[in-house]
Amino acid sequence: KIISREVNKAGLIDIIGAAGGKNVHGEEVQKLDEFANSVIIKTMEHGGHLAGMASEEMDSFIKIDMQYPKGGYLLLFDPLDGSSNIDVNVSIGTIFSILRFSAGRELTEADFLRPGAEQAASGYILYGTSTMFVYTTGHGVHGFTLDPSVGEFLLSHENITTPGHGKIYSINEANTKHWFTGTSKYIERLKSPEKDYCARYIGSLVSDFHRNLLKGGVFLYPGDKKSKNGKLRLLYEANPLAFIVEQAGGAASSGDKRILDIIPQELHQKTPLIIGSKKNVDEAVTLWKEEGI
Repeated sequence: KIISREVNKAGLIDIIGAAGGKNVHGEEVQKLDEFANSVIIKTMEHGGHLAGMASEEMDSFIKIDMQYPKGGYLLLFDPLDGSSNIDVNVSIGTIFSILRFSAGRELTEADFLRPGAEQAASGYILYGTSTMFVYTTGHGVHGFTLDPSVGEFLLSHENITTPGHGKIYSINEANTKHWFTGTSKYIERLKSPEKDYCARYIGSLVSDFHRNLLKGGVFLYPGDKKSKNGKLRLLYEANPLAFIVEQAGGAASSGDKRILDIIPQELHQKTPLIIGSKKNVDEAVTLWKEEGI
């Protein structure tokens, strides 16, 4: 709610624009990135549910301060996905993942490096025409919309299921020159007259994912000649969204394997991502195995 309030004031106060530094990935940090990261840490650290946190914006994980009670969960989050779109009033979001932790022992980085199949919960908050909270605990996917008149999230999308097949594809076609053969062939196949697909690409992962989750389709950020492992972060973006899409009846793959089966080797590990309606993802993965996507 606090982040949503500030996002909705961007342009009225000095909260948009670059903060003057770069994050661990070498990307320019936006003022709202820093604000969102700080808000999540400060509001979550004292609740007694967490033993630690890890943020896409920070080099290392965060231990809960000794002055606060500790709990049996770990929180991993991307505080503001799509933040490069802040200045132009395009939808952005917060993505999170929750892992269980055996309380009473010393927290180490290895405790965060677990496959996505072990997530206890995941979700995202989309700051768009309305602010929407979508999550799963492994028992379906549910969406709540913030009613600003009462300041509460109200159940608006119960038991979300994604269509088994969709006509939307989402990929950054500016990267065409770097694509492997399989990616090029797959996209050309979607563009053929008999396929009747349409392209929709916002450039905010959470926004593109949310649209395709509801309407059906596929989002791709594959590895290519420039970035073999793609651009998206396994722990902070791919895993939480993969958990959601599978619970909604969809699929998520790196091309080589199911996203939720990947065993992370580092906190900021990247992965190629093909995610969306199951039939669409299966078609893309089949071509990957034939051609290399």
